[in-house]
Amino acid sequence: MEKKKVIYVSHCILNTATKVRKDAPVEEKPEERLRKKFLTQAIQNNIHIVQLPCPEHKLYGTERWGHTKEQFDHPHFRKQCREMLNPFMDDLKVYLQNTDEYEVLGILGIDGSPSCGVNFTCSGAWGGELMSNTRLSETLETICRVPERGVMIEVLKDMLQESNITIDFYGLDAMHPEVLNHLLE
Repeated sequence: MEKKKVIYVSHCILNTATKVRKDAPVEEKPEERLRKKFLTQAIQNNIHIVQLPCPEHKLYGTERWGHTKEQFDHPHFRKQCREMLNPFMDDLKVYLQNTDEYEVLGILGIDGSPSCGVNFTCSGAWGGELMSNTRLSETLETICRVPERGVMIEVLKDMLQESNITIDFYGLDAMHPEVLNHLLE
């Protein structure tokens, strides 16, 4: 019997409606083309996809602004991420206990995300009241990609380590599409 291949993915890989709204249509973005390529190849290769929760959408809804990692890096957000991830950890342990039947390929996050970044996240001195910010352009100039994990990915890595589980993490990143080739081989 062939093993069932399972991959855990960031919520917005399957549901882009939870992402922060952008000016350009989603279809024009290189990330969207890469997301569709991944999903098409995963289906063609009979890979079972488990959708992780989106803490940003659950806690802030669809009308939220874009955030930086610093805005989410606090005890309450980390606690909420852990609570949302607990049921996924239970399921993951079941897959890993049944290695004759399942192969867990890894976890696919979204590089650049303040929650789900694997190799990069969004960082900067963003925050506070917009209307009274007389230095808004200077504040926006501090926002950049940094080589760190997003907050939920950090929490998930901690939970895996606490359970002595080692799993590969991959970041969906239009600047590095070759990562998907390795993952879907």
